[in-house]
Amino acid sequence: MKEQGNKQHLFWRAGFGASPHQLREAEHQSTRKVVRALFNDSRDFAPLTVADDDQPAKKELRGLFKEGKLDRATLKDRIRENRESIRDLNVRWMQQMASGRGALREKMALFWHSHFACRNQNNVRMVQQYLNVIREHALGHFGDLLMAISKSPAMLQFLNNQQNRKNAPNENFAREVMELFTLGRANYTEHDIKEAARAFTGWGFNPQGEFVFRRNLHDEGEKTVFGKTGAFQGEDIIRLLLERKETATFVTSKLYRFLVTDEIAENSPDHQRIAHLADQFYRSNYDMAGLLETIFTSDWFYDPKYAGARIKSPVELLAGMQHSLGIQFEQKQPVLYVQRTLGQVLLYPPNVAGWPGGRNWIDSSSLLFRMKLPELILKAGEVTVRPKDDGDVNTELLARKVNRLFASQVDWTAFEKPFQNGTDDHLVDELARYFLPYPLTDPQRNLVVSKVKKDTARSEQIRNLTTAILSLPEYQLC
Repeated sequence: MKEQGNKQHLFWRAGFGASPHQLREAEHQSTRKVVRALFNDSRDFAPLTVADDDQPAKKELRGLFKEGKLDRATLKDRIRENRESIRDLNVRWMQQMASGRGALREKMALFWHSHFACRNQNNVRMVQQYLNVIREHALGHFGDLLMAISKSPAMLQFLNNQQNRKNAPNENFAREVMELFTLGRANYTEHDIKEAARAFTGWGFNPQGEFVFRRNLHDEGEKTVFGKTGAFQGEDIIRLLLERKETATFVTSKLYRFLVTDEIAENSPDHQRIAHLADQFYRSNYDMAGLLETIFTSDWFYDPKYAGARIKSPVELLAGMQHSLGIQFEQKQPVLYVQRTLGQVLLYPPNVAGWPGGRNWIDSSSLLFRMKLPELILKAGEVTVRPKDDGDVNTELLARKVNRLFASQVDWTAFEKPFQNGTDDHLVDELARYFLPYPLTDPQRNLVVSKVKKDTARSEQIRNLTTAILSLPEYQLC
């Protein structure tokens, strides 16, 4: 029983849950073997694409002009097409998470998406390239990821470095690289930012959406950053940031809050663990795989106090439910609707700091919708909650459509198979052990059982009990 709880905890923290078959297979394996299997399953990288990278961007730009003047109608259509393609990319990534393939890579990419928060709703190629950078480097060395994401056109545009040039430096990019990506607050000075901004002058991108170093816009003079002086360029600043131990501590601390617990009390053992992990991370040249393996194979990771200690993000909630039950939506609108209603739209973070997470995921409206979601998906319930207006789509139109289009296919045959044997009296507890981080209390058990009619077929019992268990507040935790 304890082993099942440990493996369930691992599958949720290192991915998006597990199917009953996966969990039963893992019960007979050591934790280290299951962790290695998670890494092996995520070894290969395959880009997600919705836009053809071979289509010349210059040709697209020329198509926006008629008789030498900007064709505003064509531009408006192109922007609409790009936004629709970005929504397709959003859904494609959600499908990848829900599939269970490469779960550890996708879970870490979700972490990096909030850490390196970036938003661009008008250029699908930039967004696609950005997404595949964080997915490709998700389990590699942090330094490689930092360099690649810093040179991604989407990030350079989002943080205004395209406008960063000698004699008129823009400090936005340099500030966020230090404050949000590496050192954290209080570990740099305003002078460091000003000098680093000079080093990043000339970093930009061309119309094809490729990184370019525009030497004619670069400040060639000497800069002093963190007490070191030289004719630094952007790559030198990245190197100096990685040399600072504070970078390892800052990134490790964020990762610990994401994977272990986001509520760390003063003088708790968590602080000592973070310091130890950060030291390993720094000495390993920022090897993410090594850091993750240490966390997932440590006894303290499976301490019961960490089970159910995190609120699932909206993406984790939806992807986990899809993966557990083999849910396939017939349309993309429900996937987008759930994200918008619950406040986490992939590829559209609220700001450069990403999603705050933790208790911020829950308010009175979102909790009610979260608990209604299983019935909505599994029993075609009626949508009564409006999505939050994110300024991207006509949310009222989306809400009207979703009642008609929230149709899905559920692989009940595969899900039910492990639960077909045994007595009816134990069925509710078997399902609860699979879905929840801790056993049902007597009041919870009575509530769930009351949702099922007596003398019904085993399959119908499983389906009704599953819907009732997923509708409990405790299913929101992992």
